[in-house]
Amino acid sequence: MTLYPKLILDALKNVRYPGTGKDIVEMNMVQDDIRIDGNKVSFSLLFEKPNDPFYKSVVKAAEQAILTYISEDIDIKGNIKAIVKERPKPKPISILPNVKNIIAVFSGKGGVGKSTVSVNLAVSLASLGYKVGLLDADIHGPSLPKMFGEEDAQLYAEEKDGKQTILPIEKYGVKMLSIGFLVDPNQALVWRGSMASNALKQLITDARWGELDYFIMDLPPGTGDIHLTLVQTMGITGAVAVTTPQEIALADARKGINMFLGDKVNVPVLGIIENMAWFTPAELPKNKYYIFGKDGGKKLAEELNVPLLGQIPLVQSIREGSDDGIPVAAKSDSLTAQAFRSVAEKIVERVKYRNEHQEATKKVEITRW
Repeated sequence: MTLYPKLILDALKNVRYPGTGKDIVEMNMVQDDIRIDGNKVSFSLLFEKPNDPFYKSVVKAAEQAILTYISEDIDIKGNIKAIVKERPKPKPISILPNVKNIIAVFSGKGGVGKSTVSVNLAVSLASLGYKVGLLDADIHGPSLPKMFGEEDAQLYAEEKDGKQTILPIEKYGVKMLSIGFLVDPNQALVWRGSMASNALKQLITDARWGELDYFIMDLPPGTGDIHLTLVQTMGITGAVAVTTPQEIALADARKGINMFLGDKVNVPVLGIIENMAWFTPAELPKNKYYIFGKDGGKKLAEELNVPLLGQIPLVQSIREGSDDGIPVAAKSDSLTAQAFRSVAEKIVERVKYRNEHQEATKKVEITRW
């Protein structure tokens, strides 16, 4: 007798799952892994739950159906595998339900170019075709309006579902918000930590961000109230550290990384970006001068077993772009733009790997430090 899958399925149509009146083929319990090796037949049956009270009787009935309706000579005993249907893992409730990934860009200290990296990373992701939002979370030192050339921009609000929502400014394909759009840029913002945290929450929750693939948050330097507010407010997909190669910056970056990876916060660190890795003058594009030290970020990545996402050179065009309100990443033909694009591509890879291998990050419940 020649055995083939349809013959097996026809026989299994005689096996009914108790209490349903339906056969196991009709219920899609028989999987597509039917194997026939001479007289030996094997396949899998899919059950809804691991403690199914009928799984033994159904498997035995399936064995008997093969022997009764096809042939008693078939080797089927012990060859039917019972597997359990995987249920999708519930995602934690998010205050930004239409945002797929939330990335926190941080640095241990100021002056390492964290905001410059955040802006160019956001523009690079947008140039790759992703929907991107950018939040200037540095309440006391907002720089996003200047870097996008939108210092005079006015924010507007619209009513939706009975609630006033802020409309982010959009430029270079990036939706952005900053407290800098709401205050006098020439006046110091003298707020206590709780006031700054509440203002930041409003920029997040009261804005119409829409659907985003990546929501980039440019955090203030160090580890303080704003950082705790964010991890307590939302589940952050991952954090990206920005440092220069010099020892003082590396020491502070190490503290920031350890904060995110610590048990109380437990946010995945996607990698390290070494900014100002070397100086290259425009007239000598092949020359590299290691002003702040060599490969400091690379060595820190190796020490902490964290990926190095890229090394960004110190070039005049980056400074000019920030001052002129035209991010260097918007100039796709430049070598620096290509460097930021490469970093963005690596972050996309890291986020994909992180989402495939780790649970969604939950809001942090911090009771006492």
